[in-house]
Amino acid sequence: MDMGGHGMGMGMGPAAAAPVVRRKHYMHMTFYWGTQSEILFDGWPGARGGMYALALAATFALAVLVEFLGSFLSKRGRGVAAGAAAHALRVGLAYVLMLALMSFNVGVLLAAVAGHAAGFLLFRGGLCGRRAQVDDGAKEYLAAAAC
Repeated sequence: MDMGGHGMGMGMGPAAAAPVVRRKHYMHMTFYWGTQSEILFDGWPGARGGMYALALAATFALAVLVEFLGSFLSKRGRGVAAGAAAHALRVGLAYVLMLALMSFNVGVLLAAVAGHAAGFLLFRGGLCGRRAQVDDGAKEYLAAAAC
């Protein structure tokens, strides 16, 4: 019996909501070693074997690509539109690489540094695509560099 709508009725209340299960996220604020890391995406690379190594290889390749685009921009004779597009792509990829480094995983840091070093040697240091300037003490000359 309802007593004037003051909540004294025998009706069922709202259904109890199912409990919300939340996964605890912990973001490291200091550098750490370990394969249990999330890089760029939630749950990536995950705990499956080999995925951490794949994440490190992707980080390395991304850093090499950033250096390649930097060498592309440093060459003269490119059109303004092509230069602007390459610059935008380079900056965007550099920001993605920086976000990967924000995982504070030392392996990711080392992969990024190694990728930048390898990319610099390949594309700006004269090992690939350009002639390297060689100083043999008495004279300087340009040596052909092959990839």
